[in-house]
Formats: sequence, C-alpha cells, structure tokens
Amino acid sequence: MTGATSEDTRGGTTPTVAVLGGGVMGEALLSALLTGGWSADRLEVVEKATRRADELADRYGVRTGDSSAQAAARADVVLLAVKPNVVAAVLTEIAPVLRGGTLVVSVAAGVPIATYEAALPTGTPVVRVMPNTPAVVGKGASAIAPGAHAGEGHLVLVERVLGATGLVVRVAEKDLDAVTAISGSGPAYAFYLIDAMAEAGVLLGLTRDLATRLAVATVEGAGALAAQGEHPAVLRERVSSPGGTTVAAVAELDAHGVRAGVVAAARAAHARSQELASS
Repeated sequence: MTGATSEDTRGGTTPTVAVLGGGVMGEALLSALLTGGWSADRLEVVEKATRRADELADRYGVRTGDSSAQAAARADVVLLAVKPNVVAAVLTEIAPVLRGGTLVVSVAAGVPIATYEAALPTGTPVVRVMPNTPAVVGKGASAIAPGAHAGEGHLVLVERVLGATGLVVRVAEKDLDAVTAISGSGPAYAFYLIDAMAEAGVLLGLTRDLATRLAVATVEGAGALAAQGEHPAVLRERVSSPGGTTVAAVAELDAHGVRAGVVAAARAAHARSQELASS
C-alpha cells in the first residue's frame, strides 16, 4: 500500500497507523484502534519518554519507536497526538519521508489545516480532529474536518479510527472553534456542575462521597436520556411538576444567571480558540 484510500474502509488490508505522541489522547486513540479491529502489529506509537513508551508497549502489545520520521515512513496513516507547540517540529521531521497518499490526522488543538498542508508534501491528505477527554472511556465527542486533499474515503477511515471513542461528526474547519467551545471544553462545564451539585449535597448534610456519587450518576443518566433525541427543554419540563421542588430549583438557576453564564463561557472558549489558531 502507498497510502490510505477508500478501499481501506471496505474490507481491504487494514492500514498501518503510526501514533505520534503517547499521552492521554494518544493512548485513547491507540485503545480505540485496537477496539476498532486493528491488530497490534499494524500499529506503532512514538513516545519520547522511555518509561511511558514501555508502559504502552506492555499494555497494548504494540511496537514503540524513538523516531517520528521512521514511524511515519512505515505508516499509511499518521496520527499526530502531540502538543500544539511541537507540531511544527514534528511536521519538519516527517515531511521528507511521507509516502505518497499517506493520510495525516491531527488532534492538536488550535493548529489549522493550512499549517500541515504548507509543511507537508503537496497533495498530502490532512484531516483535523477536535476530540474531548471522555474519549478515553469511549464516551467522547469528536468533530473531524477535511483538508483540501482529503476525500470521502479518508473521512470514512478517520471515522473508523475514532469509532470506539464515541460520537464522531463531520464539520467544516471554520466550525472547529465552536466545536471546541461546546464539546472540547464542555467536559469542564459538566465537571463544574457535578462538583457544585456535590458541594450542595454536603451543605445539606450528605457525606461528600455519597453526594458526589449521586451527582455523577444523575448527570450521566440525564445525558443518556437526552441522547435518545428529545429536546432538553422537554425533558426538563417533564421533571418539573407545577409548584414542585424542581421548578423552585430551576427558578434559582435562572435568577443566578446560570444559563447566561454557560453561554458566556462558551463564547470565551470560542474567542480563545480563535486567538490560539492565529498566534
């Protein structure tokens, strides 16, 4: 094979994948690939920290390499799971050795596709991914955006790669800053709410452990109900009996501007994402 094509997604030879970066997201992608049907001998991970590389090799049975260039030269798909500030250096390292048609996929936040296409050989297909941290437990939400040379087959392949991480949606690159504000940063909003609910439980006399478990289970269950397709407002009304406890509680949330605060938080995240992309 000389690169990832649409044939790879229809029962052909499973493409070889090099995961550059063995941090939390790199490991999540590695685990997703194995869950999604890749065999360990089709995968390689490059992680500079020797102890971490050994840990990944022992846990997943994959080959680990010291050189991003060597791994990229062998791969049909290169997954960049490195920090944004080292993307340029990695691209400089792998650009001379990429085979024609090799698909480059990046989960580095804030680095535009144009940066990859300018640094890599002309015609290199690039797909940019905005994942979130729940991907590590298979409950993530990822958005994928194609570059100028990425076709349908490349997007299908990336969807296959990410399938075990949770929801995967396609967007235009211009929408990735908004995605970052909602699902990229969104887990922090949910954790903030869980922590606040647990703190309220403690103030009302529950133990912290019990209050936290109740808050986590409640948010998890509410998310599962919302995922069935009914509008969140309808679900909220269903819980809100006239003159009841929930109506009183939601009235306080509105009085304290919680909805407006969430919207403001998302706008701030969106603006910061745009700043990072242009810096």
